[in-house]
Amino acid sequence: MKTRIEADSMGQLEVPEDALYGAQTQRAINNFPISGQPLPESFIRALIQLKQAAARANQSLECISSDMASAIDGACSELLESSDLMTHFPVDVFQTGSGTSSNMNANEVIATLATAKLNDKVGANDHVNFGQSSNDIIPSAIHVSAAIEVTKRLIPALEHLTQTVREKGQSLQGYTKTGRTHLMDAMPVRLDQTFNGWAAQLQDNIDNLKAILPKVTKLAQGGTAVGTGINAHPEFSGKICQELSALTNVTFAPGDDFFALIGSQDTAVALSGILKATAVTYMKIANDLRWMNSGPLAGLGEITLEALQPGSSIMPGKVNPVIPEATAMVAAQVIGNDAAITIGGQSGNFELNVMLPVIASNLLNSIQLLSNSGHLLADKAIATLTVNEDKLNEALAKNPILVTALNPIIGYLKASEIAKKAYKEKRPVIDVAAEETDLTREELETLLDPAKLTKGGL
Repeated sequence: MKTRIEADSMGQLEVPEDALYGAQTQRAINNFPISGQPLPESFIRALIQLKQAAARANQSLECISSDMASAIDGACSELLESSDLMTHFPVDVFQTGSGTSSNMNANEVIATLATAKLNDKVGANDHVNFGQSSNDIIPSAIHVSAAIEVTKRLIPALEHLTQTVREKGQSLQGYTKTGRTHLMDAMPVRLDQTFNGWAAQLQDNIDNLKAILPKVTKLAQGGTAVGTGINAHPEFSGKICQELSALTNVTFAPGDDFFALIGSQDTAVALSGILKATAVTYMKIANDLRWMNSGPLAGLGEITLEALQPGSSIMPGKVNPVIPEATAMVAAQVIGNDAAITIGGQSGNFELNVMLPVIASNLLNSIQLLSNSGHLLADKAIATLTVNEDKLNEALAKNPILVTALNPIIGYLKASEIAKKAYKEKRPVIDVAAEETDLTREELETLLDPAKLTKGGL
C-alpha cells in the first residue's frame, strides 16, 4: 500500500496515500484493532450533519469566514451523498471512551475535502471543530442519530406492525380458540382479542418512544469540554440546533444543563429501556405465534404461518416458523444491548461519560434491529398467517375448563367434579355435565357456548 506522511501534535506517521483522514485517525486505527466494527453509519451521518450545522452556525456568528464555512458545508454534503461514506470512517467502536478518535476522524476527512474546495488550508481542529469538543459533539451525535432513527425508522415500523396486527385481528374475530394460562387449557378467547392484546402492547411502546423524544432531542452541543461552554460562542448552542433542525427535519434544542448531558448518558439509558420493553413485546408475540403454529400434527396447529423456506437439511417437507424465530433472536440481542448500555451509562466519571462509543453502537443497533424485524414480522408472519378452524373447534369441544361457566349455577366443587370426570374419560364436558346436573342439553349448549364465553359477565 502506498503511503504518505502526516503529522499531528505527537509527531509523524504513515497514512494510506489515498485516505481522506489524517494522523489522528491513523493512530486510532493502529491503537484499536479490536472488533473490526466501525460505529454505525447512522451515527457517522449524524456527526457529519452536526459538523455541517456547526459551520453554518459559526459563519452566522462570524467565528469563521464565509468562504471557510461554505467549504466545510460543501464537504459535509459531499460525504452525505457519497456511496462509499463508511470507507472513510474505519475507527473501531472500542476506542477512547469519549469518542475523540471518531470526532477527529470526521474533522480530518471534512478538512481534507474542504481544503480542496477552498484551495486553502482548512484545519481539522481550528476550523471544522471550531466551538466544539469531542465531549459535547459525541453525546450530541448519540442523541441526534437516535432521534432521527427512532422518528424516521422505528416508530413507522412499529406503527406498521401495530396496524397489521389490528387489521388481522379484525379479520379473525369470528374465530374462538382455547385460552391458555401456564400453557394449560383455560377459558376460551377470540383470536381478535389475542391480536388486539398484542397491538395494545405495541402501542404502549410507541407512546413511550414518543414521550421520551423531547429529551432525546435536547443536545449537549455548546457545553464543549466539561459543560462550561469554554471556546464556544454564547449563542452557538442555539444556532447549531436551529441549523441542524433545518438539515434533518427533526427539531433539536440546547440541553437544559450541559453538565448533565456531558457527564451522564441517562437519556440514552432510558431510551434503551424502552427499546428493551419493545423487544420483550416482540418476544411475547413471536413465542405466541410459534406455539400456535406448532405441529402441524403433534402440536397445537391452530394457525399456519407462511412457508418461506425448507426447514431442515435432513427432514424433507419440514417448515419452520423462521420469522418469529428471527424476531426472538432480535429481542435477545436488544436485551443484551440494553445491559451494555446500562453499564456504559454508569461510567459517567465526574464531568464526562467515558463509554460513549459503545453506548452509541448498541443503542443504534437496537433501533435498527427492531425496525427491520418489525416490518418482517408484520408482512411475513402476521399478515399472511391462516387459521386452522378444525383444530380450534376440536380443542374447544374437549376443553373441560368450559365448566367454569357453570360455577354460579352448580358451584365450584360440583363443576370441579365434572371437569375431572371429563378429563379422565376424555369426553366433552357438555356430555358429562348433562349427566351430572339437572340442566337440559339446550341450557348447557347456551351456557357453554365458547363464543359467548369470550364476552365475559355472568
